[in-house]
Amino acid sequence: MTAFTLAHLSDPHLPPLPAVRWRDLAGKRALGYLNWTRNRHKYHRREVLDALVADMQAQRPDHIAVTGDLVNLALEAEFRPARAWLESVGTPEHVTVVPGNHDIYVRATKHRFAATFGDYLRGDAEGHAAAPFPFLRRHGPIALIGVSSAVPTLPLMATGTLGRTQLEALERTLSQLSSEQAFRVLLVHHPLRSDSHIKRLTDSLPLQALLKRHGVELVLHGHDHIHSTMWIEGAGRQIPAIGVPSASALAHRHYPAAAYNLFTIERDGGQWRCVQTVRAISDDLRVRQIRQVKLI
Repeated sequence: MTAFTLAHLSDPHLPPLPAVRWRDLAGKRALGYLNWTRNRHKYHRREVLDALVADMQAQRPDHIAVTGDLVNLALEAEFRPARAWLESVGTPEHVTVVPGNHDIYVRATKHRFAATFGDYLRGDAEGHAAAPFPFLRRHGPIALIGVSSAVPTLPLMATGTLGRTQLEALERTLSQLSSEQAFRVLLVHHPLRSDSHIKRLTDSLPLQALLKRHGVELVLHGHDHIHSTMWIEGAGRQIPAIGVPSASALAHRHYPAAAYNLFTIERDGGQWRCVQTVRAISDDLRVRQIRQVKLI
C-alpha cells in the first residue's frame, strides 16, 4: 500500500482583524477585542501563516486537517476572508475542518461556521445537505471523524463540550468503522486532557471512555497553541493525541512559533505504521523540520 500523508494545522486566528463596529463589541467580544488590540495582534501574523501554508503545500500532502479557530471574535466580517483563506489552502476534497471556540464565539453568529465552511465538513453520506457532527470523510485508507467541541461560553471561559447527542452519534460511527480496515483519525478542537479549568473539554471523560471501548488510531486537536503529545487508553492499545501550535504565531512567552504536523501512514502487513514529522517556522520565516517520531 502506498503511504498516505495527512497534514495537520490549527488555530490560524486569521489576521488582521477587520474593522470593528462598536455595536458588535457587546459582552464577550469586548474583552476579546481588547485582548487582540493589546496583545494578540503582536503575535498572530499573516506573513507567518502564509509562509507556513506555503511550506505545507510544497510537501504535497494527500489531505489537510484544520482543527479550528480560523477567526477571532466570530464577527460577520471575519467569515468571508476566512473562507477565501481556506480556499487558498485547498479545495473541500483536499481539506477537512472542524470549528474551534473562537469560531463559535458568541450565540449571535454560532451558525456562521457551518454556513460558511459546510463543504469542508460535509460527511460522505450527507450529499449536499449541511453536515451534522460528527461527520465521516474517507480518503484512501483514512477515515476522518470530525466532531465539534465549540460552544459559546461566558466571558473569560474557553471550555468545549460535545454533548450527549454528539457522543452517542460518535459511538455509532466508531462501531460502524470497527468492521473496516481504516486508519481512524478523530478531529476535535479541544484537547482530551487539560490542566486549565477554563479551557477544558467538559465531557472529556465520557469521550475517553468511548475511545477506550472502540478505539481510533490518532486524535488531532488544537486550542492550546503548543506542541503536545498525550496518550489515551484505547481498545487494545494506547492512542496518540497530538496538538500543534497556532499556525500564525510568533514565539512568545511559553508559546512556540507556528508549526504543522505531517503524518505518514501506511499498512505494513497486518499493522498500521504512522510517523509524525513536525515542521516549524523560525525567526527568519523559514520553515524547517524540527523532529520526526514514530507513533505506531
